[in-house]
Amino acid sequence: MSFARVRALVVVGALVVCALIFVVVAIVRDSQGGQVSAENCPKGFKLANLTLPDEKDVKINVYNGTNEAGLATGVGNDFKNRKFQVLKTGNDPKKKGYDGVAVLRYGPKSIGAATLLQAYFLRQAENDFDINRDDDVIDVVIGGAFQQLATPTEKNQSLGDIGRPSPEPGTCPSPDKDS
Repeated sequence: MSFARVRALVVVGALVVCALIFVVVAIVRDSQGGQVSAENCPKGFKLANLTLPDEKDVKINVYNGTNEAGLATGVGNDFKNRKFQVLKTGNDPKKKGYDGVAVLRYGPKSIGAATLLQAYFLRQAENDFDINRDDDVIDVVIGGAFQQLATPTEKNQSLGDIGRPSPEPGTCPSPDKDS
């Protein structure tokens, strides 16, 4: 074996040993210090679910915020085709009417799911967060500017732009969820 090969093997061996030491030190020193626990949540704050769920785990009501007949049913069917759990469709029970793309009404248990829905509207939906809402259902109110839901590729790109779900004011990440 030539001297150059021996030298090369020694250098590669030294690099492997250094890499192993680095990995072991990183694992030993990792304290997961950024995690929030329920005990650290300020008094009066509610725990929030920041987990970005699969579509099949998201429960929604689809409401029509316009005068266009059948809009909620059509959009509800589009959501069903994307594997969402559509519980109700019909006219907006708050009867406010809406000219924008959509309004997402949700509470602390649905922050991650609302982020997923926001991606289907390409970040054009208005968020209407209610800290006192105790269910995990999101009301989707379709407005007059709505055209169509995003394609899977558009949704994924939009999710990349949005980033991880973050707590709303008055909430703390739930420690048992992927926050």
